[in-house]
Amino acid sequence: MSDHHPRTTSQRSDSSRPRASLRTAVVWDVLKDALDRRAKTAGREALDVLDTGGGSGNFAVPVAELGHRVTVVDPSPNALFALERRAAEAGVADRVRGVQGDISGLFDVVERDGYDAVLCHGVLEYVEEPAEGVRNAVGALRSGGVLSLLAAGLGGAVIARALAGHFKEARQALDDPAGRWGEGDPVPRRFTAEQLTELVAGAGVDVGAVHGVRVFADLVPGVLVDTEPSAVRELLKLEAAAAELPAFHAVATQLHVLGGKRVAEEG
Repeated sequence: MSDHHPRTTSQRSDSSRPRASLRTAVVWDVLKDALDRRAKTAGREALDVLDTGGGSGNFAVPVAELGHRVTVVDPSPNALFALERRAAEAGVADRVRGVQGDISGLFDVVERDGYDAVLCHGVLEYVEEPAEGVRNAVGALRSGGVLSLLAAGLGGAVIARALAGHFKEARQALDDPAGRWGEGDPVPRRFTAEQLTELVAGAGVDVGAVHGVRVFADLVPGVLVDTEPSAVRELLKLEAAAAELPAFHAVATQLHVLGGKRVAEEG
């Protein structure tokens, strides 16, 4: 599925997070902070984390390296085999469990209300019923648990097609209810920030933050980054600075929504 991020302004060691990359920097840093806060609130150092569609462990393994227990649900046996190998190489095999399944049938393979955090990254684009997918992800959370949702953004695709000179495809993506630019589009569905926040809020989550991911990274020619030693660092800083600004959400390649499951009122 998707891979993910750390914040460039962070002073943390790279050893505790995924390789700092233009595709993962913002999401990872935000997620790590959320897990730290959840651990303090729960009074436990080790959290139970569920990664739906977690594939080969781009996020699961680094999360396990922080000391948390991670269950990865993914439909691909090959991805789960790669996850097992990756976890073993990182020395966290005892904290990572792979289960074959998908978010539509999530409770066939995991329990409800059993996790402190649920990652749903690069999943909603591919399910027939995104609202059901979000409800299932939230259903797996304990009260007050953290939801990290990452999905393809509509605006980023429109701009990318237009800048590539494919104006008809850009217009088609803009007009299409699913945000697709044509039959050859590999992404079945894209979202606006408003659509994602409505899905999350409707499933019982209080939205804490929305971030634009890969606002500039997919538009900058690779040669500009590869030939200038400091370019990646500066581009990461720019991505981090723009991520939280609503003006840039509409043009991001991906959108990240972070929230907490509403605490059930007693009585």
